[in-house]
Amino acid sequence: QWYQRRVRAVCPYWPKLSVVVTRHLSNIHPLFYPLISCERAALARAITLSESTLKKHKEESSLLMNSVLKHNSHSNSLRIGISGPPGAGKSTFIEALGLHIANLQNKLAVLAVDPSSTRSGGSLLADKTRMQHLSAHKSAFIRPSPNRGHLGGVAKATNDSIQLCEAGGYNVIIVETVGAGQSEIAVANMTDLFVLLIPPGSGDELQGIKKGIVEVADMVIVTKADGNLKTAARLVKTEYSRALRLLRNNDDPSWKPFVVTVSSLTGEGIADAWEDMLDYKKEMVSSGKYFEKRKRQRVSWLWDHVQDELLLHFKKDPAIRHYHNKLEEDVRNGNIMPSVAAQLLLSHFLEGRSIKN
Repeated sequence: QWYQRRVRAVCPYWPKLSVVVTRHLSNIHPLFYPLISCERAALARAITLSESTLKKHKEESSLLMNSVLKHNSHSNSLRIGISGPPGAGKSTFIEALGLHIANLQNKLAVLAVDPSSTRSGGSLLADKTRMQHLSAHKSAFIRPSPNRGHLGGVAKATNDSIQLCEAGGYNVIIVETVGAGQSEIAVANMTDLFVLLIPPGSGDELQGIKKGIVEVADMVIVTKADGNLKTAARLVKTEYSRALRLLRNNDDPSWKPFVVTVSSLTGEGIADAWEDMLDYKKEMVSSGKYFEKRKRQRVSWLWDHVQDELLLHFKKDPAIRHYHNKLEEDVRNGNIMPSVAAQLLLSHFLEGRSIKN
């Protein structure tokens, strides 16, 4: 209807073309054309659709994403993943960096993933409140999403949300994670550049360095480098620089991760950090690793979705629902090992699949 109204207004031959256009549009989701026309409301609705767990909405989302994938085949965006421990100032840094990026005639989308309560399932979704100036910028789009307990602190639909933002005309996508558990690995598998934020004055600096995090970090930024913390930030930068040289010494020479200091309060170092990010993209594109990395990520997303769908079908299987209550009780009372109970559930599920086939 959106497309037909606009064509009818300018095309005198619309009655003859309507049959052909209607046949073409039957394979395209109604949100697609408003989305690629950069309508913010359409982008918000499309992300909501991709996050839904209803079967009908999943089918509609698949139809929409097929068109989006073709539209984004030549996308040249920069996807930035940002993570860090609580107190690192992630939201403050993203607002300062985001305002700098948006003021340079870029269109910026921020996908902020908030942790969900393990009891109520609710989430505060307060990132738009913490980024008041950025959320009011005409070239910025901020979308907070609950992770619903998903491992890695990244919402399951974040991959689709990135694609939808790119289709909506946003050329810089920032994904902020809750900074817990496997979130660093998860966000690195869906972005071009992974940035680790570290606050100064947090005690033993090297204690927070985990081999897995350092292996995926493309850039380390020490925040709050102002006032009384400026000296502490320099010390943290020195410690992390030494650690990176030791742990990443044998990495590919095309890009050597390094440490910088910034102050989101005064803006010092923000412009330099953005230039470093652009240099990273330039190096990756020239070496061919920019597109190669995205190809690997798409395969990784495939198996992530397979795993999620298998678990969903497993839990919804009628035979499993009937059988798992007794096994859970046996595990709870210590009558059977959890690993043995898991094998029994899987065997029961696979046998049920075989009988149906």
